[in-house]
Amino acid sequence: MDRHVAFENLHNFRDLGGYRGADGRTVRWRTLYRADSLGKLRGADWDTFLELGVGTVIDLRYPWEIAAKGRVPEAERLKYVNLSIEHRPYDQAEIDPGTDPWRYLADRFAEVTEDGAEEIRQVLETIAEAPGPLVFHCTSGKDRTGLIAAFVLTLLGVPEEQVLADFALTELATERLTADWRAANPDRVMKWPSYGRAPAVIMELVLADLQARHGSVHGYLKNRAGLSDRTAERLRARLLTPADA
Repeated sequence: MDRHVAFENLHNFRDLGGYRGADGRTVRWRTLYRADSLGKLRGADWDTFLELGVGTVIDLRYPWEIAAKGRVPEAERLKYVNLSIEHRPYDQAEIDPGTDPWRYLADRFAEVTEDGAEEIRQVLETIAEAPGPLVFHCTSGKDRTGLIAAFVLTLLGVPEEQVLADFALTELATERLTADWRAANPDRVMKWPSYGRAPAVIMELVLADLQARHGSVHGYLKNRAGLSDRTAERLRARLLTPADA
C-alpha cells in the first residue's frame, strides 16, 4: 500500500501503517495518519480527506497558529482536539547558518518533551481511545508531528531504525514546504538554508537524549509524561494487527 496520501495543497500526509511491531504484528493500515496543516484542505483535497473516513483530528499547533492559518474544515463534524505540545515558539527560518542545526533542533525537541509532557500524554490517550481512523498534525508535519509519531511507533514495538526512517520521509516534502514558506513570506529572507529538512539524525539525537535522561523512551513516557500501562496496552490493541494475521 502507498504510505503517502496524495493531496494538491498538503505535502506530508502519510499513513503510519505497515511497520512491523511487537510480537511480529504489523501496524494497521488506514487507521493512523500524520500530516501537515489540515487548514490547507479545500476543493478536491477535502473530498480526498473525507474518503479516508477520519473521525478524529488532533491539532498539535499553538492556538495562535490556528487563528492565523485555520483548522480542518467543518471541525464540528469530527472530534477535533487541540493539544499544543510545544510551549516555547521559535522560528526555524531564523536559525543561524553557522550553528549545528541538527543539535539545535534536537534541543528544541527536548524542550517539547519536558514542557509538553502532559499534552503528549493526552495526545497518546486520545489516539488510544479513538473509535476509528485518526490524524494528528502540526504545520509542516515534521517536528511536533514527527515526535508524536516516534512515540507511537516506539510504543508499538517498531524497531528504532524504522522509527528514524519514518521521521526522515518528510525530506520528500522539503522542497514543497520551503516553497510554501516563501510564498507566505515574500518580504522575508530565509536565513537557514536547511529549512524543511528532517534527516534521521535529528530523531536519533532526540531518542538518545531521552535514553540519557529517562533510561528509555518508555521510561520517559511512563515516568515523566505519566502514560499508564493501560493506555500503552490499548494503543497496541487498537493499532496492531492480531498475532495470527
